Amino acid sequence: MASKLHQLQSKATQFTQGIYRHGNVYYKQLLEQNQQHIKQPPTIEACDELSKQLFYTRLASVPGRVESFWKELDYVKNMWRHRQELKVEDAGIAALFGLECFAWYCAGEIIGRGFTFTGYYP
Repeated sequence: MASKLHQLQSKATQFTQGIYRHGNVYYKQLLEQNQQHIKQPPTIEACDELSKQLFYTRLASVPGRVESFWKELDYVKNMWRHRQELKVEDAGIAALFGLECFAWYCAGEIIGRGFTFTGYYP
């Protein structure tokens, strides 16, 4: 057990040294490639302003999202009213979507339980 711990520790040390040596080069390269996205001057005040702009822009987009939701809901209601005309492809897509939602729910439950299938830890 001690040898495994020592081996893991040496690999972690090698990894951090590699990051330390090459991280700065990667950082500079990343900034050069994305210079057009950087607001000048890059100060804390600029970051605060951008975060407020992002928040209020997202807040302003809520009415459009609500309108889209109601349009989608009306579409689903209309399909339900005319379900006799429903094609097999549409029913299959709806079934696959429901299955995907259930799978994501199950994955969330497993993750919430600490990656166990049988139950929660005591």
